[in-house]
Amino acid sequence: MNLFWQECKMNFKTMLVWALCVGGMCLGCLLLYDSLGESVEEMSDMFANLGAFSEALGMDRMGIGTLEGYYAVEISILLNLGGALYGAMLGAGMTAKEEEGKTYEFLNVMPLGRGRILAEKYAAFAVLLAVFHGICICLILCGFAWMGSMPDMRNYAEYHGAAYFMCCEIGTICFLLSVLCRKRPTGAAVGIAVIFYMMDIMCRVVPALDKVKYLTPFYYSNAADIFSGGGKSEGLLEAGAGAVILGLTLGVSFVIYKKKDLM
Repeated sequence: MNLFWQECKMNFKTMLVWALCVGGMCLGCLLLYDSLGESVEEMSDMFANLGAFSEALGMDRMGIGTLEGYYAVEISILLNLGGALYGAMLGAGMTAKEEEGKTYEFLNVMPLGRGRILAEKYAAFAVLLAVFHGICICLILCGFAWMGSMPDMRNYAEYHGAAYFMCCEIGTICFLLSVLCRKRPTGAAVGIAVIFYMMDIMCRVVPALDKVKYLTPFYYSNAADIFSGGGKSEGLLEAGAGAVILGLTLGVSFVIYKKKDLM
């Protein structure tokens, strides 16, 4: 049995629904840009002067007077949150569903070691998340093409790479939860994604919480920072911290799963 392909098939429809919903919302919001008309410039100036609110959403660094700025400041939030929630829920169900559905007995009599089982499940998780982002990227680019104004492709690729890695980090933490729990920790997974998002907002507006940026993956995947060119060197530090967290979390998942009593 090829567990990797089995996991991909089982989760494909759910992934497709999430991708079409999140990517479709981003596409729809892009197409609404023209309807804002002349009010865009006024809105951009007004939002840039809202103090902490502007800093939290990146409006102090990039305005919505251009389609690229509108995407970086407004629409990217939909993609970040939608992707984080999908990644969290996907990771949370990868191993816990076996114990919840009492299918772990069948799985563990197959000629597969526990390390391989977990490796194939995590590989399926990473691929499904990549396909999710690929669909969203294509839909968003279709929106830009329809509007006749393409974004800076280097910044666009950098942002979506950071967004994918952010979703992987959150999903890997929830993957560890899945290993620890005997039922799908869906509520906890959603809570983790939302808490990380709130941590990103708080560390941007409260100076005393500045160090929190090393803990939340939303910080280095902020589109306004990437498209405006501000804080890229800082973003690399946060991404490095995120890589360490991802690696440690995944390592702990393997150690626990190999020793876990599945009876």
